[in-house]
Amino acid sequence: MTYAFPMGGLPEQHVNPEGAAVFTEAYALIPAITMRDIVVSLLPGWNKTHAWIIARPMTGFAETFAQYAVEVEPQGGSETPEPDPGAEAVLFVARGRGRLTVAGVVHELGEGGYAYIPPGIAWSIFNHSDDVLQFHWIRKRYEAAPGFSAPEAFVTREQDEPLNTMSNTDKWGTTRFVDVEDLRHDMNVNIVTFQPGGRIPFAETHVMEHGLYVLQGTARYLLNQDWVDVGPGDFMWLRAFCPQACIATGDEPFRYLLYKDVNRHAKLGLGE
Repeated sequence: MTYAFPMGGLPEQHVNPEGAAVFTEAYALIPAITMRDIVVSLLPGWNKTHAWIIARPMTGFAETFAQYAVEVEPQGGSETPEPDPGAEAVLFVARGRGRLTVAGVVHELGEGGYAYIPPGIAWSIFNHSDDVLQFHWIRKRYEAAPGFSAPEAFVTREQDEPLNTMSNTDKWGTTRFVDVEDLRHDMNVNIVTFQPGGRIPFAETHVMEHGLYVLQGTARYLLNQDWVDVGPGDFMWLRAFCPQACIATGDEPFRYLLYKDVNRHAKLGLGE
């Protein structure tokens, strides 16, 4: 398994600046080539760390989540990473090793490592290795539901979780880290896999917002009414009801890290 991550650096002067980046009312496509060192953010409370903030809540667009790609140098990290006490998090490691502490419990995360952290829980993460640590961080303000408590923290690895294929094909499957019937969770962060030639055979149109970070492989992807070519490190950001479909191309699996908001009623008024 391979896990793409922003390449950083800076293109040479001969590179044509015309690119595939698109921002529309329905979706944004942020190609890997745009995620360079000059667009990183430095974060309060973090040491020897920079991050690409590739999605953030925007009124009238996608409003529920933020998504970061975080690179931590050796001996870097944070004792107080999350400034919002109401925020939950998913961390997914693309490269290196990190020491994650959640409510006093220490976990060693390697490539493919996945952690869910509920709101209001103290956590920290450090890179005690001699190599960089690169991970994806998805943040969402947790939405409580009557009769349900917040989920517990947990840590796992993609390598230890099953790939659940669709009922009528083995070319399209999802690695789910949370039980789809667990209504304590108000978001799912999964890995979706298409074998070469696999596809979403209809234009999905639904209330969930999406962040899709391509981890491996290539595809033709339908975003609203546009078919685009995507590959490792590209990010697709979809507002609610944006039609989407895909056809995997190439000779290796097409895989992406998928965020979606789930399991809550639609709000009926502004500010609710």
